[in-house]
Amino acid sequence: MKDARASFDPVTLAAIAAAAVLLVGAPFVFYPLFLTKVLCYALFACAFNLLLGSCGLLSFGHAAYFGTAAYVAGHAAKVWGLPFEACLALGVMASAALGAVFGYISIRRQGIYFAMITLALAQMIYFLALQLPFTGAEDGLTAIPRGKVLGLFSLDDPLVLYFTTLCLFVGALMLIHRITHSTFGQILRAIRDNEPRAISLGFEANRFKLQAFVLSAALVGLAGANKAIAFKLATLTDVHWSTSGSVILMTLLGGLGTLLGPFVGALVVVTLENYLADSGLPIQAVIGGIFILCILLFRRGIVGEAQGWVETLRRRRAG
Repeated sequence: MKDARASFDPVTLAAIAAAAVLLVGAPFVFYPLFLTKVLCYALFACAFNLLLGSCGLLSFGHAAYFGTAAYVAGHAAKVWGLPFEACLALGVMASAALGAVFGYISIRRQGIYFAMITLALAQMIYFLALQLPFTGAEDGLTAIPRGKVLGLFSLDDPLVLYFTTLCLFVGALMLIHRITHSTFGQILRAIRDNEPRAISLGFEANRFKLQAFVLSAALVGLAGANKAIAFKLATLTDVHWSTSGSVILMTLLGGLGTLLGPFVGALVVVTLENYLADSGLPIQAVIGGIFILCILLFRRGIVGEAQGWVETLRRRRAG
């Protein structure tokens, strides 16, 4: 198997450059806190895509790692008074440890059995969050202090908060790209496409799947910890199964297995939820209808279909 450390093609580079310009200029046009929320959920979706897109493992319980990191980081900031970076690190470590345990239990199953096990395990975390004293039960953790990034810049400034979240998102996205375009990523795709053949070639499929599971959980934890501090809040919604469903929707809507697809999906879903909140319409029903429409029109997701169109045009020109 060859190493996939190839550089981006010109179209992808142009798309990334355009996205970078838009992300840098966006907080001067739109509300920075809304954009921060988009980036948090975009990172959540990108981390989930690492597991589903590369390994083919459909987890219905990724909200467990998102919420666990949110509670741990929020508690560390509010009760222990730790700095922003330490709170993020604790959140990531907690979600990675939980991912290692849950991954070890679930990866020995495939398909719907794997999905149901992850959902059941995530529901355990939901009930723990409801019962444990430090989580605040139904009230959640509130008034979480944001602190300062690097001990210098106050995160209470919306622009500082946004650009800090943007740096975390870009760094995580670069890491995900490096993982998926490495020998490790190639092995994951080989296991996804034909696991018996990968095993016959000498690869320990369960070990590689567990590593991918833990990496995905850790990156989800980064998103959850950052979200809790950014919005000064960690609630039961963060660990609820509907949050896991939302991130699946974001990933499929944007484009499974693509680099920017989960970001586009998160942008669409969060924007719809934000602007439909005061409309009086059933938000989930409207989003569900839009999702069905997009699946009918864009079977590979928004970004996946766009890449397909570009490839088709390129072939026609070459022909």
